[in-house]
Amino acid sequence: MREKLKDFLYRYRHGWILSYLIIYLIWFAYLENTVTRRFHVIHMAVDDYIPFIEVFIIPYLLWFGYVAVAIIYFFFKNVSDYYKLCCFLFVGMTIFLVASTIYPNGHYLRPRVFERDNIFVSMVQWLYATDTPTNLFPSIHVYNSLGVHIAISHSEQLKNKKWIQWGSFILMCSIIASTMFLKQHSVFDVLTACATAIVMYTFVYGGNWQESKKRVYQRQYREI
Repeated sequence: MREKLKDFLYRYRHGWILSYLIIYLIWFAYLENTVTRRFHVIHMAVDDYIPFIEVFIIPYLLWFGYVAVAIIYFFFKNVSDYYKLCCFLFVGMTIFLVASTIYPNGHYLRPRVFERDNIFVSMVQWLYATDTPTNLFPSIHVYNSLGVHIAISHSEQLKNKKWIQWGSFILMCSIIASTMFLKQHSVFDVLTACATAIVMYTFVYGGNWQESKKRVYQRQYREI
């Protein structure tokens, strides 16, 4: 039993990087509890033309599973893709935390009164009650969705599975749209997330950087 445990820990030792989530959650909770009233208002004129559509709560919540399933899949299937995905996600998430710490921000886009009463509106009300309209850019919902789809589209195991590729693309687009239709984010948050993703893409998936990290990503694990 002891040897099996040692072998398991050795084979999946790359799980150490997930400890970053502890730092992220503590830092994010601090921001959520401190950035409440005094903040810089994020707003673009185009925000006022985007309607509130409550049904988008579905893809918005699916984001949590989308990111988690991708990390778990690559954790077990491809260590190289797993490291690249984690690097992409965690660097962007850190940029978000630093930006929100240095420049406290929020918005007033949420509707004061809901015109309809249905299960989706109830779910949105729950979301509003648990998530403050602060700490917005770059939008982590948008940024991480882009990161997950990029990882899936670059995966050797998944590149020929068109239904997964297209399903991921549609879900990614739906999640990005949901951040604006639910009035969770300004268009500004979406644009800054896309810009951050473009920069990170060149670092994580760019040829030169990728070649320099080849030994790290392609390290061999002894057979168990």
